[in-house]
Amino acid sequence: MVLTLLTLLIAAPCLFVYGENMITCYGNVQRLTCGTGLVMVKSTIYGRTDRTTCSTGLPLSQVANTDCTSKIFTIAERCNGLKECEVKTDLLGNPDPCFGTYKYYNTTYDCIDGQNTVICEQGYSTLDCGGGLIQIINANFGRANSVTCVNGLPNGLIQNTNCYASKTFTTVAAMCNGKNKCTLEASKAIFTDPCYGTSKYLTVSYKCTPTIWEIVTCEGNTAVLTCGDRHLKIISANYGRTDSTTCSTGLPIQISNTNCYTTDTLYKVAARCDGKTSCDVPATNGFFSDPCVGTYKYLKMVYSCV
Repeated sequence: MVLTLLTLLIAAPCLFVYGENMITCYGNVQRLTCGTGLVMVKSTIYGRTDRTTCSTGLPLSQVANTDCTSKIFTIAERCNGLKECEVKTDLLGNPDPCFGTYKYYNTTYDCIDGQNTVICEQGYSTLDCGGGLIQIINANFGRANSVTCVNGLPNGLIQNTNCYASKTFTTVAAMCNGKNKCTLEASKAIFTDPCYGTSKYLTVSYKCTPTIWEIVTCEGNTAVLTCGDRHLKIISANYGRTDSTTCSTGLPIQISNTNCYTTDTLYKVAARCDGKTSCDVPATNGFFSDPCVGTYKYLKMVYSCV
């Protein structure tokens, strides 16, 4: 008998692939790139913290101030969710934290698991996570380079590569987060026109978070796990008792032991169910052994459909 079946959205961090660090002297192009995964900026510091970085040919007066730092978010806003990103630093327009000092940008970022799609202006695309749920990483409507969505366009429509619609991310997140599917249109009617006379496109990066199920089955019954046309992935499992309320009706004496665990529950359930579209698991001592004789137990499992 199944007592509870809950759907939970896991708001876990994106899957970490590897980390990088990039230092770029002011006025040059900062290029962030991920061979595997998508860029996720952890922090960007604009200023100077030593006398040697970006100091070639400069007088001492321009590198002497090493207590000059300003945390900025512009590079994260423009680069998060892209496989590679180039930003001309003198176009960022950040406030000067120390006049007279030559500064640089120090960006630390991770490469994280995710998907990226590009929609040319007036085009449509559907984000589809199947049985999972969409979580938007970043989005921009505008133009950040002169090579994307340029087929047949005159140069005059693609020269402005510093074009960003400020509310793209919040708009796309409101439209798509928590849904299985979401159809987007790259339209200035939706995102406004951040650069009149420039041909724009919509870039969206996102990840699919699995739908997580929790199932509890009282001792002596059989749990049935099903994923339709997807496959089971067991996340956690225990046969025993960890509280005095679950599966407790009419059993005041047999529920006092709440430190009851079967150490190989996860292994046995995963071996029986992982990769299948459906699976039944008996909540019995015969299948799991008896971790606490005299205590009425239950089987609690958490799984996803992948």
